[in-house]
Amino acid sequence: MNADTAVLCGLGTWLPPHAVTNDDLARELDTSDDWIRSRTGIGTRYVAAPSTATSDLAVEAGRRALKSAGFESVDAVVLATTTPDHPCPATAPLVATQLGLGTVAAFDVGAVCTGFLYALAVGAGLIAAGTAGSVLVIGADMYSSILDPADRSTRAIFGDGAGAVVLRSGGADEPGALGTPVLGSDGTGSDLITIRSGGSREPLGTIGAGHPDPYFRMAGKAVFRNAVERMADASLTAARRVGWAADDIDRLVAHQANLRILHAVADRMRLPRHRCPVHLDQVGNTAAASIPLALSHAVTTGRLAPGHRTLLTAFGGGLTWGACAVRWPTITPV
Repeated sequence: MNADTAVLCGLGTWLPPHAVTNDDLARELDTSDDWIRSRTGIGTRYVAAPSTATSDLAVEAGRRALKSAGFESVDAVVLATTTPDHPCPATAPLVATQLGLGTVAAFDVGAVCTGFLYALAVGAGLIAAGTAGSVLVIGADMYSSILDPADRSTRAIFGDGAGAVVLRSGGADEPGALGTPVLGSDGTGSDLITIRSGGSREPLGTIGAGHPDPYFRMAGKAVFRNAVERMADASLTAARRVGWAADDIDRLVAHQANLRILHAVADRMRLPRHRCPVHLDQVGNTAAASIPLALSHAVTTGRLAPGHRTLLTAFGGGLTWGACAVRWPTITPV
């Protein structure tokens, strides 16, 4: 047995209790349910209370993932987020402490909507290196804290949420064993998805020609083209690494960005669209949380079953993208 392969063995998710429908947004902005659904496929998203922070979401999802796995502790926590509690320090150590995990290794990963897959690859690497025997990987984002209240395009798309998985050391032939992740980036597109102000390039206190812009911005058409190409190509590469042909893929669980993107990725891969589970209609784009949330929804609705040859894929700011193959194990999400 290869004892340094990462095996997925637990899954937990959490959404804030407050749902915001398209009709709710239409009462505030120049938009409508039909406009939003026709362009994104989204009907509802969840928004955290102002008193909530990303760490609160991450703790709830992490606790549920640990319960799903039957674990009381892990050796490391890797948190993927674009909305940390503070610019400094990282949020993961606080999450680990609030989960009662003691002084385990804990750190954040920033790859925007690809963050969960980057964190998954890092967690698998910690196990492969022998640094950790088990890792809690969390994707948590609170985009409501970084969206322009007057921007109907971004407010219609994004929601808050968190999802987490537990990885343990195991054998490469076990259900839940992760294939070799595929990761990529292209900094020439770094201006397509961005929060311009608040970093060292443009501090919020900078006095210049323009006003600071602390809000999330996205160039939708260019992002669409890149997302489809990068997710499809990365997914096919991840499949080849484990010896799967396109026809062997039972499920493609992609980052839940936009329904048209999901369909375009499936079409580019020549994969029937029904093999690509959809969850964004109910929760919107939850950034780093979207893949674990989609996995949980697919399992609980019967769309994802043990033994399914499954590809996970995502695309995000940076630009970044990734994919990973896994034969789905028997897991009860919490």
